[in-house]
Amino acid sequence: MELMTSDLVALDADLGSTKADVIGSLAQLVANAGRADAAGLTADALKREGQAATGLPGGIAIPHCRSAAVSQASLAFARLSNKVDFGAKDGPADIVFLIAAAADGDADHLKLLTQLARALVRKDFLASLRAATTPAEIVDLVNGVLKPKEAPAPVAAAPVAAAAAPAAATASAKPIIVGVTACPTGIAHTYMAADSLVNAGKELGLDVRVETQGSGAVEPLPADVIKNAAAVIFATDVGVKERERFAGLPVIESGVKRAINEPVKMLQEAVAASKNPSARRVTGDAAAAAASGAGEQLSLGKKIMQALMTGVSYMLPFVAAGGLLIALGFLFGGFDIVLKPAEAVGGATRACTQLAWLDPAACTQGIADGKSIGDLALAAGWAAGADYLGAVLFKIGAAAFGFLVPALSGYIAYAIAGRPGIAPGFVGGAISATLGAGFLGGLLTGILAGYIAGWLASRKVPRWLAGLMPVVVIPLVTTLIVGGLMYLVLGNPLAALTKAMQDGLSGMSGANAIILGVVLGLMMCFDLGGPVNKAAYLFATAGLSPDKPATLLIMAAVMAAGMVPPIAMSVATFLRKNVFTEVERENGQSAWLLGLSFISEGAIPFAAADPARVIPSMMAGGAVTGALIMAFNVGSYAPHGGVFVFFAITNFLLFLVSIAAGVLVSAGAVIALKSMKKPVAA
Repeated sequence: MELMTSDLVALDADLGSTKADVIGSLAQLVANAGRADAAGLTADALKREGQAATGLPGGIAIPHCRSAAVSQASLAFARLSNKVDFGAKDGPADIVFLIAAAADGDADHLKLLTQLARALVRKDFLASLRAATTPAEIVDLVNGVLKPKEAPAPVAAAPVAAAAAPAAATASAKPIIVGVTACPTGIAHTYMAADSLVNAGKELGLDVRVETQGSGAVEPLPADVIKNAAAVIFATDVGVKERERFAGLPVIESGVKRAINEPVKMLQEAVAASKNPSARRVTGDAAAAAASGAGEQLSLGKKIMQALMTGVSYMLPFVAAGGLLIALGFLFGGFDIVLKPAEAVGGATRACTQLAWLDPAACTQGIADGKSIGDLALAAGWAAGADYLGAVLFKIGAAAFGFLVPALSGYIAYAIAGRPGIAPGFVGGAISATLGAGFLGGLLTGILAGYIAGWLASRKVPRWLAGLMPVVVIPLVTTLIVGGLMYLVLGNPLAALTKAMQDGLSGMSGANAIILGVVLGLMMCFDLGGPVNKAAYLFATAGLSPDKPATLLIMAAVMAAGMVPPIAMSVATFLRKNVFTEVERENGQSAWLLGLSFISEGAIPFAAADPARVIPSMMAGGAVTGALIMAFNVGSYAPHGGVFVFFAITNFLLFLVSIAAGVLVSAGAVIALKSMKKPVAA
């Protein structure tokens, strides 16, 4: 299939007043062609848009993403009759390409997409796009870039090769500036930034060589080129792979878009840095860069927040795998599988007389030894039937869940210091879990390990020691310091604080519990998968413990409140179609399923298009749901899954009632607010 066809082109069209409207309309074109799910593609493209605006100088925008919602890599194009702001410094855009790549897109398609991105820095190509009169002309122009006709082979190869030699010699005489470009998706900005720098280098008489660390195969810069370079430019949004190759070079760092917007200025800064003995230099990896103050001057708070989000994102697979396996264990073995057998019928758990697969004497001894029903079932083997299967699933899940705090700590340290921070971060997290300091300890050990490892990486050491630093010295010293601080100074106070929090939660009832539910509901709906939402989710999952009822209530409140926004927006678009755009109505058709699955991000397209009306409405419904969950004493043994883990939710009917109440509040509020403006034509 072709990347672009005429039905993916909209000429001189009014696709709305916001970038969310335009992206949604283009995603619908792709969906109408049978190449993607519109709601999923829109959500992923807007999520990418939230990482960095895709507007570029010259009135163009290239929203793009890799998405599981895309079944066939596609290009959708719009020439807008009403320009829309995509975040470019020089104003709104009238030329918009939506680049939709499949999550597992093949290398050939990715290569073609990058060819288009590179063409967009050419003024003649843009002029042709603006002059085209039919969709077929647009398709031909794009195909001309993606599939250029091969030039005829030269008659005499020797003279051409000979003629190339002086050019190469001339190029080698120019100052060499090397660079690395990388954007989060690795499709468009990565390559446009590289071409912008190379073209600007030609204007300035510089030999510019750029390594593009994109989605396709990365061709590293040759070592001899780096060795002979005068300076390096890092224009990246996601860090630099193998940064240590450039150690010692003067460095200019920025986000990837600056290299597109100001390539000449960046190269001039690089040349100036090459002549300045005091200029910042590459000292190794990300850790050394952070410690030396290189790169964009983010505040300390911003750097820590980015590291925390990295830690949470790497932690989530442990939560999902471990939590859902634990829930399956409860399905087969019962919720009391983690508790001790009761000594008498009618106790809190099953009595020894109810465990038909277990010898009464063994049960009595098990109680004395402090063993749970699951422990006894594991010892009994398949004779325990469903209890044995449940115990096995629970143990596997518990093993995965046990990595929650170490993974959180380890990857926070990794985000700050790179690879040298991983080992001390994991060890610090494990010590935190051992001492009972919980996720508070994990957060602290991750930050400590990251900054200590980063500081050590920035130290100048003799050449004979340099090779041992990242693999021996830094992990050893950092682990010793972080572990020592936890055991000798920080561990007991953090454990006491964690215990006090747990005791406080366990003792919550009535109005206090309802207030907590309101707060958690507001947090889950404030940014729909952003830092505040993740903070509430981390609070719930890190404390989730099957034998502590209060933690089950918190988990249920967080999950239920997070389900409200997508479902509410779906209901609202069904009840009052005329106050929503066509794109929003299309998104509403699938948002309810995302909500039922506890994917809050399903509401992002609506919030991005109209945050002033949508976000407060969602928060109102989330607060109601969180409060009702607490009031109804609903608990969840599973950290994810929505209604599909019904077997792990206590008082499931009231769980649904709480969600329904929040959905009605949010849907009613957003309809009321949107009805205050001029209705959208149906």
